Amino acid sequence: MEHFVKIFKALGEPTRLKILKLVALRPMYVCELEMVLGISQPRISQHLRVLKEAGLLSESKEAQKTFYALKKQFLEENLAAFHAFLASPLSALPDFAAEAARLAEAESQGLAEKCCPAGSCGRD
Repeated sequence: MEHFVKIFKALGEPTRLKILKLVALRPMYVCELEMVLGISQPRISQHLRVLKEAGLLSESKEAQKTFYALKKQFLEENLAAFHAFLASPLSALPDFAAEAARLAEAESQGLAEKCCPAGSCGRD
């Protein structure tokens, strides 16, 4: 679960999403990103570091310049894994043992019906 947190935190900032979109088109140098986005090289580098640490980008050196590329397979694999995580039964997820127990207790006591009478919460 912590892996997903790191990825989604990296994706949770508009400039980083712009960077991902740009490098999804083709690998780009930092100076290109700086020009296209209109922000400073230090700020671009900070965003690139977060994206790289999350595993979303690869970097390559070419002489004095570094260019970045989207790790498409990594992204696809992790989106599939996140989908599987959401589809998994709560009881099958070790990090959710306490929540699974409380949910079972709440369901056995009919708490959803008590806090949300029929028709008032859009679940019917």
